[in-house]
Amino acid sequence: MSDHTSRPRQLAFDLPVDSRHGVEDFLIGPSNEAAYGMIEAWPHWPEAWLRLVGPEGAGKTHLAAIWAKAAHAWVVPVSEVTEENVPHLISGGALVVEDCDRGPRDEAALFHLMNAIKAKRGSLLLTARSAPDLWGVRIPDLLSRLRLAPHATIAPPDDALLRALLVKLFIDRQLIVDAGIIEALTLRMERSFAAARALVDALDRLSLERGRRVTRALAGEVLADLFPDDAS
Repeated sequence: MSDHTSRPRQLAFDLPVDSRHGVEDFLIGPSNEAAYGMIEAWPHWPEAWLRLVGPEGAGKTHLAAIWAKAAHAWVVPVSEVTEENVPHLISGGALVVEDCDRGPRDEAALFHLMNAIKAKRGSLLLTARSAPDLWGVRIPDLLSRLRLAPHATIAPPDDALLRALLVKLFIDRQLIVDAGIIEALTLRMERSFAAARALVDALDRLSLERGRRVTRALAGEVLADLFPDDAS
C-alpha cells in the first residue's frame, strides 16, 4: 500500500534560464574591468582586431554580446570561418569569432579574414581561453599576427565579484537565497566563473527535485558533490 501522505518527488525540467547579456547586466570587478574598458573603447581600438582571453565561463560571451550590439556585428564560431565564407562574414563590417582556440579551425581562412577586415576598415573580436601560442597554430604569419594583436584578459574572480555573480545567477533563475548561504558558497567553492554557474545549476535542480528552497544543508550537499576536496 502506497503512502499517500508522503510528499511527491518533483521532476527537474530543462527550462530556459533568464541569462541576460546586456551591458547593464555585466558585473565589473578587478578581474575584468580592463577587458570591459577595451570593449567600451571601440571604435577607438589601436588595431582592426582585438583578442579577448579568459577561462571557461569568465564572461567572454557576455562581453562579446555587448560589443556585437554596439558594433552591429555578427557572432560566429571559428569553425564557420572558411575561405568561401570570408566575403560574407566581413560584409557587415564587424564580426565576433568565438572559441578561436578550439578546432576545427581553417588557419588560412582566418588569416584571410583578418586581412580582409583590416582592408575594409572593419572590426574583429576574437575570443579564446588561452594565448595563441597554446592554440597549435601552424601558419607562422597567422601566429605572429595573433601574438601582436591587442588583447584583453579576464582573470579569475575575486571574492566580491564571485559573490555578486552568484547573486545574479540565482536571480536569473528566480531563486531567493539567504546572504549567509551566498557567503558560505563563496568561501567553499572553486574560484571560477564556470564553477559558479555549475553550482547554481546544481542547486536549482536539486531544490526543484526535493521541492525545497535552497538551504544551508542543500548547499553543503551540492558543495560536497561538486568540490569534494574543498568541502569540510
